[in-house]
Amino acid sequence: MRTTTIVEVTAGSDAVQDLLPLVFAAPNEALTKAESVLRHRPEPLHASVAHQVIGIWQRDFGDMRLALRHLRRARDWAARAGSADREADVLATLGVALVHSGRTRQGLDALGRGVRRGTGHTRARVLFRRAYSWWVLGHHKEALEDVRRAVPVLRQAGDVIWTARALTLRATVHLALGSVERAEADFASAEDLWAVTDQEHDKADAVESRGLAAFRSGDVPAALRLLDEAEERYAKLGTPTFMLSIRRCEVLMAAGLAAEALAEADTAIAELDSIGGQSTRKAELLLAAARAARQADDPATATARAALAVRLFAGQRRAWWEAHARLVLIGARHAAGKRSGRLVRDAAAVAERLVELGAPAAPEAFLLAGRIALDLGRTTDAERHLAVAARSRRSGPPLARMTGWAAQALRARAAGSTRGVLEACRRGLDVLDDHRMTLGASELRARATAQGAELAALAQQAALRSGGPRRLLVWSERWRATALSAPPTRPPADPELLSHMTAYREIAARAEETRMEGRPVPALEREQRRLERAIRSRTLHMRGEAHGDDARFDVGRLLEQLGDGVRLVELAVVDGRVQVLLCGQGRVRRFEAGLLAAAEREAEHVQAGLRRLAHPGAQARLPVVEAAGRRLEELLLGPAAAHLGDGPVVIVPPGRLHRVPWALLPSLRERVVSVSPSASSWLRARETRPPWGGRQVLVRGPGLATGGEEVTRLAGRYGGATVLEHRDATVPRVLAELDGAGLAHIAAHGTFRTDGPMFSALRMADGPLIVHDFERLGRSPYRIILSCCDTARFATVGADELLGLVTALLPLGTAGVVACSAPVNDAAVVPLMLALHEGLAAGLPLPEALRDARSAMPDDALHRATGWAFTAFGAT
Repeated sequence: MRTTTIVEVTAGSDAVQDLLPLVFAAPNEALTKAESVLRHRPEPLHASVAHQVIGIWQRDFGDMRLALRHLRRARDWAARAGSADREADVLATLGVALVHSGRTRQGLDALGRGVRRGTGHTRARVLFRRAYSWWVLGHHKEALEDVRRAVPVLRQAGDVIWTARALTLRATVHLALGSVERAEADFASAEDLWAVTDQEHDKADAVESRGLAAFRSGDVPAALRLLDEAEERYAKLGTPTFMLSIRRCEVLMAAGLAAEALAEADTAIAELDSIGGQSTRKAELLLAAARAARQADDPATATARAALAVRLFAGQRRAWWEAHARLVLIGARHAAGKRSGRLVRDAAAVAERLVELGAPAAPEAFLLAGRIALDLGRTTDAERHLAVAARSRRSGPPLARMTGWAAQALRARAAGSTRGVLEACRRGLDVLDDHRMTLGASELRARATAQGAELAALAQQAALRSGGPRRLLVWSERWRATALSAPPTRPPADPELLSHMTAYREIAARAEETRMEGRPVPALEREQRRLERAIRSRTLHMRGEAHGDDARFDVGRLLEQLGDGVRLVELAVVDGRVQVLLCGQGRVRRFEAGLLAAAEREAEHVQAGLRRLAHPGAQARLPVVEAAGRRLEELLLGPAAAHLGDGPVVIVPPGRLHRVPWALLPSLRERVVSVSPSASSWLRARETRPPWGGRQVLVRGPGLATGGEEVTRLAGRYGGATVLEHRDATVPRVLAELDGAGLAHIAAHGTFRTDGPMFSALRMADGPLIVHDFERLGRSPYRIILSCCDTARFATVGADELLGLVTALLPLGTAGVVACSAPVNDAAVVPLMLALHEGLAAGLPLPEALRDARSAMPDDALHRATGWAFTAFGAT
């Protein structure tokens, strides 16, 4: 990069002219030098350049009012200098600033004058900036025409920087129109040119643009990686990144991270307002926020943000953007429960406008118009709009094809074709399956399933109406716990990720120690949050390698494995009501139970009761908790409770019922009960073979009220077991011993993170053992017992997925887990765990050993509640 001094800059015309390219190589350095030029009473030409540099800096990174003030002065000084090309160049910069400030007509007038005033090479640069303004305004045809005229002249002049900018812009316009291959070709050509320049800001922008291209081609991990790289480059330059925030919001939404996208957009809006920045960017950020809020099921926020975006875009004469904002606004109003013929007409008008503008979002608008028309019973109108939307199912990026298949499914439902509905849903979910498996991080795989929630619901509704319980079971399984169908991608060696995780443990341990001393820890907490962001970022960048379980769910295979003695109860939720699918004795039967919302409320009451019973002296609460258990059984099992037989029962609940203590339900209290995220997961666990050798590993973490008494006593029972305690119970050592073990027992404090389930942890001697750590195991223990609070808590994400400690273990080779879903009394846990291991030593499976351990406990409220709080997951 150039190291020209201030004295050199003020010495000659060439040095001052060099400030213009410097503003996109080292923006802050260019600003300082331009301000120095003005302090030395420069000649008109130099004054024009210096004011233009300051105006560009303020336009892109600061206050638009100051930008316009400096650019108008630059225009006036150029006129005094008598240079037509200098005046044309400044008019182009001023025109862009006026457009960004929302003064569209004035901006285009200035750009038009710049084109007329400029000649040759300068005129080509002005054409580029007018093309950029056309792109900002959403006039893509005009943008491509101006770039077409500019590129040959810039190439002929040997202007590497501006040619690269023009190619980058052309690629970005192609992306807006859905032409990904053309965009990638232009980005590649531009990147070759940027490589021979020192334009660091432009290079960062090129990386950001490549991230957008990766996203448009369906590669979400690559898009996140490139956008993060661009952010790092911008940070080194000290420049704001509002456009980056807009693009990141789009990628985050596609990854199912709508709440994060909304937070990013709102933060960027506040920052932009604080500096008086570009109103065009504010409008785009408001649109991003509205989309994110709509996806996050917050229609009120989506409506407010979208309405403001519509007003801003209309005032800025940005028809392309206004149409997209109106689409989000109509969708938010529909989500809020509004239904009217006018809303159908508005959605259809937006759809037609998007077609006129060549926008890839047009099918989404037609789908919305069709959906609203169906709600109103206007089947003819609905068919017309849905037929257009359905055309997108054959080509384009995954989410666009899913829009088409959703439209096709709604068409089939309106026509009364169950077969057509199920076929469209199957094809749409297949598209999403392929997309999900490009994602390496289990969190992204789980969250991405939200995109298929409507298709899954339509299929279940159709299956229920057709009357066949087997068909409903197949569709209940089709979109349940799919994130667990294959292990997450694990980078074989990522030194940066490992370094972040080591630092995270150290900081978290120091913060915990400082809290216990009663001292505040704000600095440590900030660093911990920073490291969490870094770890999560690295894991989200991983691209998927596994292809999941290609075998379709086979009801016959399930029934064969269940035999005559075992019952599997899968709870499907259709239109808010629990449908009980009872599998066993060679058949599937359906029973209707209660409302899901009522069951969720009752489950929360039960959890509150168990928390009270974990403390001595709460005996009087026992009848209340038992009564809640009876009500919960009526809501969840209904008449099926009378048909469970006498043998073991496997419960497959929806994600929203993951905290139910199943052993509390009267019909399950004396039974062998296990829980599985899906019937497919249970089959995989049942067929998992134990590792050769069957090593036992016992781990005792620090700070336990009982001192981890059960581990000491179990060490005597398992003579050859590996015992890790005190300083030996470090995360690296524990992971090394857990890998491939036959049986592991971990007594350690557990914490569940609702704000970041992948950072839920077990406390070891050197800090937290988090979910991300477990995912690095080659093979998790065949059986694992987690004898601490909250280890069986999960975050419900996506369509019906769970994130937590237990779900991290199941895809990695664990066939059975015992974990706890509520706070428990540490002292009461010890006899329960000892009795559990007695059963295992006698050759019992985990669920049966846990049942017998509960029966062996004293019959008081404290010990009974402790037994109910523990659940067996898996099959053995």
